[in-house]
Amino acid sequence: MKVEEFARQIEAKKRQIDQLRKRKLPVLIGRMAKDHYQENFRRSGFVNGGLHQWPTTRRQRQGGKSAAANYGPLLSARKHLVSSIQYTPSDYRVVVFNNVPYAAIHNEGGTVNTHPTVTPRMRKFAWAKYYEATGQKRKKKGKTKSTVPINETEEARRWKALALTKKRKLNIHAKIPQRQFIGESEELNEKIVAKIESEITKIIR
Repeated sequence: MKVEEFARQIEAKKRQIDQLRKRKLPVLIGRMAKDHYQENFRRSGFVNGGLHQWPTTRRQRQGGKSAAANYGPLLSARKHLVSSIQYTPSDYRVVVFNNVPYAAIHNEGGTVNTHPTVTPRMRKFAWAKYYEATGQKRKKKGKTKSTVPINETEEARRWKALALTKKRKLNIHAKIPQRQFIGESEELNEKIVAKIESEITKIIR
């Protein structure tokens, strides 16, 4: 091979590697990061130098008959938080994020102070959650009240208290433990480095 031909091939490889860094890798790495962070939800912990298990939730410790009692920390029937992990690739970089308003407080931990207004809709929702927590069906109008004893767990009692409260505004002060699901991860970095090396090797061979 002549020197000129070798030089042309080197330049062509450099352009391919630059395009890899600029276009392809941001998409590949974004997808890998999203999968890695969503896997944290399935494992109920944050993987960084091993699995760091999340604290159990109050509803898990209390048990109960409601469907919510069967979900792990940060999970629900809607899977809104886990499904909201997204990534935006651009030239030579990718941003991985979660725009759910309460994502940051769960990821970092902290305290919440809020004063929501108690509305009829809120009371209706509280009654629905109460009956869900007790495993009972709500009595329809005109029906005889059930004589089956209701299993009022602590969760059920809290929902009942909300439904019956005479307050117009609530004073909520809560400490949210950290349940990190997104951030720096040794295992993710290792997977990214391996992927980069694999993609570059495909080009230079």
